[in-house]
Amino acid sequence: MRQIVLDTETTGLEVEQQHRIIEIGCVEIVNRRLTGRTFHRYLNPERDIDEGALEVHGLTREQLAREPRFCDVHGELLEFIRDAELLIHNAPFDIGFLDAELARIEGLGLRIQGICRVQDTLVLARSLHPGQRNGLDALCKRYAVDNSRREYHGALLDARLLAEVYLAMTGGQATLVLGAELEGAGQALAQTPRRERRGLLVVRPASEEELGAHERILALIDKASGGGTVWRAMAAAGAAAGGQIGGG
Repeated sequence: MRQIVLDTETTGLEVEQQHRIIEIGCVEIVNRRLTGRTFHRYLNPERDIDEGALEVHGLTREQLAREPRFCDVHGELLEFIRDAELLIHNAPFDIGFLDAELARIEGLGLRIQGICRVQDTLVLARSLHPGQRNGLDALCKRYAVDNSRREYHGALLDARLLAEVYLAMTGGQATLVLGAELEGAGQALAQTPRRERRGLLVVRPASEEELGAHERILALIDKASGGGTVWRAMAAAGAAAGGQIGGG
């Protein structure tokens, strides 16, 4: 499956007041793996930027004056996202602005949902965490995604953060890490001399690095579940019971 995490920055909040897109950032995921392919453009909006928007992204009209217009790059954008599933946080906002930009291009007659499927990650987050804060910063904190560089909102940076959050939120990070560890275990078995094997079972103590990686995964899952991981509770109960037996 090919997915594109997409984010935009704009001159203001209301597309009905002819506000425009000034930055687009896209990050590609294929079969739940980040490929490293991105699409990123700053755009000349040909209009002023609201003070409130400027405080969010820090981009001025003067900085963008020599950048291309949306109509100059729309072909590259459509080629990059076509037939993918778009992952967008608060999708109606970004889709509304993208459709408005496409509508300004004479004779094009395209809408985003005519060429892509769209999944709203904000709706997904609210279904997983009802009644909690589900903005990007809150989700980064909840899923231990480092957003320390996010002094201002930026379309490509936010798309990258959302990609990591989405994979964690849908189980992707743990799956990828565990898959890599299983592959490594298979390679270790293949490299073990036959005389050291006990039938099909090879007993090897975990290294400090492996124990640390295991603990980091447990901490991530524990944080994501709000401290509700069963094995942590069982381990604590077992340790307490062992202390009582030893002390008796």
